[in-house]
Amino acid sequence: MGLEIVSDDAPVVATNFIRNIVIKDLQSGKHQAIVTRFPPEPNGHLHIGHAKSICLNFGIAQEFGGKTHLRFDDTNPLKESDDHVQAIMEDVRWLGFEWDALLNASDYFDQLFDWALHLVERGKAYVDSQDAETIRTQRGTLTEPGIESPFRQRPVDENRDLFLRMRNGEFEDGAHVLRAKIDMSSPNMNLRDPVMYRILNVPHHRTGDKWHIYPMYDWAHGQSDAIEGITHSLCTLEFEDHRPLYEWFLENIPAPCQPRQIEFARGNLDFTVMSKRRLLQLVQEGHVAGWDDPRMPTLSGLRRRGYTPEAIRAFWSDMGISKQESIIEMGVLENAIRSDLNERAPRTMAVLDPLKVVLINYPEGETEWLEAAVHPQRPELGTRQVPLTREIWIERGDFMEDPPRKFFRLRPDGEVRLRNAFIVRCVEVVKGEAGEVIELRCEYDVDSRSGMPGANRKVKGTIHWVSAVHGVPAEVRLYDRLFTVANPLGEKERDFLEFLNPDSLQVIREAYVEPGVAAGEANGCYQFERLGYFTHDGIDSKPGRPVLNRTVTLRDVWRK
Repeated sequence: MGLEIVSDDAPVVATNFIRNIVIKDLQSGKHQAIVTRFPPEPNGHLHIGHAKSICLNFGIAQEFGGKTHLRFDDTNPLKESDDHVQAIMEDVRWLGFEWDALLNASDYFDQLFDWALHLVERGKAYVDSQDAETIRTQRGTLTEPGIESPFRQRPVDENRDLFLRMRNGEFEDGAHVLRAKIDMSSPNMNLRDPVMYRILNVPHHRTGDKWHIYPMYDWAHGQSDAIEGITHSLCTLEFEDHRPLYEWFLENIPAPCQPRQIEFARGNLDFTVMSKRRLLQLVQEGHVAGWDDPRMPTLSGLRRRGYTPEAIRAFWSDMGISKQESIIEMGVLENAIRSDLNERAPRTMAVLDPLKVVLINYPEGETEWLEAAVHPQRPELGTRQVPLTREIWIERGDFMEDPPRKFFRLRPDGEVRLRNAFIVRCVEVVKGEAGEVIELRCEYDVDSRSGMPGANRKVKGTIHWVSAVHGVPAEVRLYDRLFTVANPLGEKERDFLEFLNPDSLQVIREAYVEPGVAAGEANGCYQFERLGYFTHDGIDSKPGRPVLNRTVTLRDVWRK
């Protein structure tokens, strides 16, 4: 098919073992078209690890002109909801992908039941009336074979009757399960008569009260792939041991096709957890403000924090696809968003810990509008107007009365340049009753502004500032890593909550930003000069009262 022949100016696509398999299958004629799927369970929000699978499944199909299905694995009505369905759809679209078909495992409940009955009637599945704990202990261990259930040899007619009555809701939860009859001595524990159906007398968010039994993941997954004509079922490595069961089921039912399951290493990050169960615990116990808390590794949280889909796609593209499990440093993800925002984020000034400065030789009541670049490396973005007045705010940390030797900011009788303006000299320090510094009185050098004879006069420090008259009060939220250690779970599972970072959120109620920031759009991003990258909070920002979330610092402060 000549799939690897590209023009000289075509973009180079990084290859990986899955891509090579797809190319080989197309070249051999095994498949005429590629169909992949992304099958999340709607029991929570997607996280950064899911983004790797999304990019892989949609990316492979896009590259080779195929299709990708978004299929909800909605087989557990106890944990699933329409709210999660909507959140997942929003996340996939935000990441930059659109599915060719929107499907649900529940669409196939009738077919799955018929195929299960097919196995029952052929003596390859049976109803087990033992409780879950007994079945679990009888499965054996990695070194010891399992023990056959006393119900394993139930007659086919009895199994069929019980299974139909399970479907009709005649039994209490836990009274029976349907198990595949495979091999209780298999070295692969997934083949030791796995459970296919359990009784749950609860309504489903899509099918209502129709069903009293629900399929287990291993039974629903491969069969759903076959119904949809999936060619390559791409899963993470924890499903590698499940592949023989995936194939056994397909080989023992009249499946319309035989999808191929291929496993790859999942995406793991340090300084966080990505188990849905633990993320749910963080939400339910109030350790975070919700699934979209900007400290969470969820896509909704990253979006609210100011991460861009382009940065996340580039991150996973750079990380590649392999079968080697690894933990990626959070700093690598942070560098991806820094690189992206450095190119796109307009520059502006904000003061987070304000100290008032009065320019005593500047005319009272006068406002001068200075012209500053929106982005120093992108002149096509034009300029912005920055108001200058007699009273301005500077960062409290940019002044010290008795500074160390290499402190190059403002000090008594010292000089510093105001960003985009001129040089000022501190002539008086005003203190409050407790001796705290409450105001600085400075003189500005008229000749040091741009275009004047002294414009090139050198001073060692340049600081940012905001007009005290025009600066807009803002709430600024400084987000940091949610945990204090790289691996909160440890080698052996421990209470990960012990390692929550108490400084993961610092709220500044009275910061000041340039007027243009207050008029910005929801989720609009900025580089606050010298401070970091920030974005408008899309939920809490109000007209005239912006709330800004720190996306990432200008440099990696954790590496130290």
